[in-house]
Amino acid sequence: MAIHNPWRWCWRRRGPGRPPKHRVIGFSPSKISFIPHDERGNPINNPPVIIAPDELEALRLVYMEGLTQEEAAGRMGISRGTLWRALNSGRRKLVEALIESRPIIIVPARSERP
Repeated sequence: MAIHNPWRWCWRRRGPGRPPKHRVIGFSPSKISFIPHDERGNPINNPPVIIAPDELEALRLVYMEGLTQEEAAGRMGISRGTLWRALNSGRRKLVEALIESRPIIIVPARSERP
């Protein structure tokens, strides 16, 4: 597996309020789809669950690399609370997809290199 330089990603929000903070993503996710099949091998057509790059990065750092939430938040350049919300959202989406037999789509983000 090739190691990529970290890059910055951020939700694009228009309107009033504080703009979202950039998150440092340590790998470049490509668009990947996981589609469940029934017992006859036919794809199940349920609405997909979409995993955002920051949710995938939080899951990767905490569960694959074994970092604490504090360490993972430091690597992503966000607060521990923001990392916890990304982890919670990612876990909820994965469990929802598994229980309800929904496709999982990992979306790529436009790279915003610093």
